[in-house]
Amino acid sequence: MTALSQSATRADVIVIGGGIMGTSTAFFLRRRNRSVILLERGLTGQQASGVNFGGIRRQGRALPQLAMASRALRTWQNARELLGEDVEFLPSSHTRVCYHAHDAEYFDRYAQEAREYGLDLEVLHGEAVFRRFPFLGREVLSASISPLDGHANPRLAAPMFGRAAARLGALIVENTEIVRVDKDGDTFRVESANGTVYRAAQVVICAGAWASELSGQFGEPVPIRASGPQMAVTEPVPYVFKASMGVYTSIKEESVYFRQIPRGNIILGGGPPGPADAATRRASVLPENTVRQMKQFRRMVPALGALNVIRVWSGVEGYLPDGEPVIGPSSKVDGLFYAFGFCGSGFQIGPGVGETLAELIDTGSTPIALDPFSVRRFAAESIMQPAVAPP
Repeated sequence: MTALSQSATRADVIVIGGGIMGTSTAFFLRRRNRSVILLERGLTGQQASGVNFGGIRRQGRALPQLAMASRALRTWQNARELLGEDVEFLPSSHTRVCYHAHDAEYFDRYAQEAREYGLDLEVLHGEAVFRRFPFLGREVLSASISPLDGHANPRLAAPMFGRAAARLGALIVENTEIVRVDKDGDTFRVESANGTVYRAAQVVICAGAWASELSGQFGEPVPIRASGPQMAVTEPVPYVFKASMGVYTSIKEESVYFRQIPRGNIILGGGPPGPADAATRRASVLPENTVRQMKQFRRMVPALGALNVIRVWSGVEGYLPDGEPVIGPSSKVDGLFYAFGFCGSGFQIGPGVGETLAELIDTGSTPIALDPFSVRRFAAESIMQPAVAPP
């Protein structure tokens, strides 16, 4: 590797991790004229940010996430103009359906609570569901519709944010593994496996399932675990399903969600996550999970039961015990910031996290409350176990 000049190894901010969190943070920092070096172990968007479902979904998120999710939606809506490329965002709406009475009651309750956060949902019950969606299976009791949500192409998004950041002057360094981060006086020292040392006044760790290896170097380890989404795509059929749809349930085996792309293929996910290994950076799709997905897909949309699956895939995602991400400043080290552990739901909110962190780093404050996502919560001896967070 060619040696980098001293100017190429120093910046105002170093971002570690080139997924949607890292690349969007770099992009928005450059829009604030902060010099940025982004360091990625592999290729931008290669891990969780590139293998997920691609849902641009605000509804169903924990209420404290909605401010950043709505901020992110504005970026998705204007992505072509902001990035100069097409992330294939389709504002086709997002619909959740349910099979159980207590989940139907939750739809009404959540819609009322979310309205206070600026998210307007339409909830349908009984026959009103089938008048709107006649293709749904008759076990469905209720539907919750978020009309401004949709979906985009996760294979494109993070690399596009990275290229846009580079066009604004960020240095994007791929295939560079970071082995050590420490603080020397007022400056962070970031050392790569090949011996190159980068320095900056501020550092953002966006390293996904591997983030605890770095946060632990500052006395802030987190109990993050790796799991893999169970994704599949069908043969193409006529393009008729414009909305992204999913089943809301506390029973993991009932969970399934799908979206159709204009080429006609239907992308599926859901059910229990599969095995993933952060050390090897590999994840697997279990055949029994795909069979279960197709069974639940037929239950939700019976007419599509005969479709053939043509490909499956997975990737390494980071999950935290309470189901919430870590976003915001270190509790121990000035100038250090985190964004990781999004539990399989980080794609949509990513640009909102990046813009919020850039604002916080540049100005020292943000109007969006980050206390619920503080790394400080993992210093407690007792950690709450997560609730199921279906799509």
